[in-house]
Amino acid sequence: MDKTIIITGAGRGIGKATAEAFLNAGWQVGLVGRQAGTLEEIAARYETAIALPCDVTSETAVADAFTRAHRSWGRLDALFNNAGVSLFSTTVDEIDVDAWRSLIDINLTGSFICAKTAFGLMRSQTPQGGRIINNGSISAHVPRWGSAAYTASKHAITGLTRSISLDGRPYSIACGQIDIGNALTEMAASMTTGMPQADGEIKAEPVMDVAHVARSVLHMADLPLDANVQFMTVMATNMPFIGRG
Repeated sequence: MDKTIIITGAGRGIGKATAEAFLNAGWQVGLVGRQAGTLEEIAARYETAIALPCDVTSETAVADAFTRAHRSWGRLDALFNNAGVSLFSTTVDEIDVDAWRSLIDINLTGSFICAKTAFGLMRSQTPQGGRIINNGSISAHVPRWGSAAYTASKHAITGLTRSISLDGRPYSIACGQIDIGNALTEMAASMTTGMPQADGEIKAEPVMDVAHVARSVLHMADLPLDANVQFMTVMATNMPFIGRG
């Protein structure tokens, strides 16, 4: 029987690349995102894909989408908690509070809602178990300049990952985190022209093919449940991370 995974933020960027990697590897994939048309375009190319348009900040919408996939497949083997947003770089005093709340709602609360829902399905199915992979970030370790909201959300994802790892032990539910640096997607195109540095300069940064991220997530998900990649960092080799600042 093909393995099954739900991927959030599957309509573009890292989520889309990862969804296509899993589909090409023979997985059944639930595509979660806000743009139904984009998800349906991907699903139309793969018999093993299901478009599951929903807002990850809505507990009801997530429950409906995940339950639909679970009923179709009979089992949920994995969740890639990938959906997220960022804000324009600026110092903390200039961050709009409503923008902060919106980012935290998507990046953190959305990840919690999806993990909570997947965990419940994995705990109740027979046999028990599954895997949750959270998309952290290099910013889960060190910040970029002007990224207080995004960095805070990604530090919190690390706490969520560690807690789910402990909670999941009695139920064969593994949880790991992938921390990604400078994967070239539409959203990251500005890295090739110039990004604010800690010293105030604007510099282009090295990037890597997003396919490397997709392959890394697939490796994490393919492991048997008695093995877990707790934390993986995959990044452009020469990007400013080691020694950032």
